Amino acid sequence: MYRPLIALLTLIISLSVSADDGCFPDDVLPENMFPVLEFVTNKGIIEVELNRNRAPATVNNFLRYVLDGHYENTIFHRVIAEFVVQGGGYTPEFVEKPVREPVLNESGNGLPNRSGSIAMARYNDPHSATSQFFFNMNNNESLNPNPRSWGYTVFGDVIGGFEVLEQIAAVETGYSEGLDAPDVPLEPIVLQDVRVKE
Repeated sequence: MYRPLIALLTLIISLSVSADDGCFPDDVLPENMFPVLEFVTNKGIIEVELNRNRAPATVNNFLRYVLDGHYENTIFHRVIAEFVVQGGGYTPEFVEKPVREPVLNESGNGLPNRSGSIAMARYNDPHSATSQFFFNMNNNESLNPNPRSWGYTVFGDVIGGFEVLEQIAAVETGYSEGLDAPDVPLEPIVLQDVRVKE
C-alpha cells in the first residue's frame, strides 16, 4: 500500500531536482538493463545482477564507480552477522575514498531489502548515497520504505557466491580505532576488484 506513495514522492523529488547536481548520472553501459558484476574478494567471488529497470539512477551511479576503479582494494568495513555486509568506502588503511555527488533515493522501486540483495548505504539524509553499498544477510524489513520515511535503495541481487558472503558475515569483528566504529572485521576483508562480467 505504501509503495505507490513512496514512488510518487520519488517522482515529485525527481522533477524538482536538477540533473546537474549528480542525482541523475548519465547512462553507463545503456545497452544492458541487467548487468552482472563480479565482486572479487580475498574470500572468493560474488556475482551480482543489477536491476537498471527498477533503479536506473542508482545502477548508473554504481557502474560509474566500478568503471572508474573506485572499489579496487577497498574493504568491507561493517559486518554484522544476519544483518549486513557493508563496503565501498575505505582502503585497508581506513582512508576514506573521494566520492562524487549523491544519487537520488530510489527505495520506492518495489525491491525489498531481502536476504541476498544489494542496496546503497547512506546517512540520515535519504538522498545522501554515494559509493558505499551493503549486502543484506537477512530479510531486513526495517530498511524498506514506509509511509513515514524513505528506505535504502535496493538495486540488485546476488546470483552466485552467496556462500562467500556467508563466510564474510561470520568473521570476527570488533571496535576499530582507525574508523572509530564497531563491527569492523579484525582481519581485513578486501574487495580486490569489481568488474563487469562479459
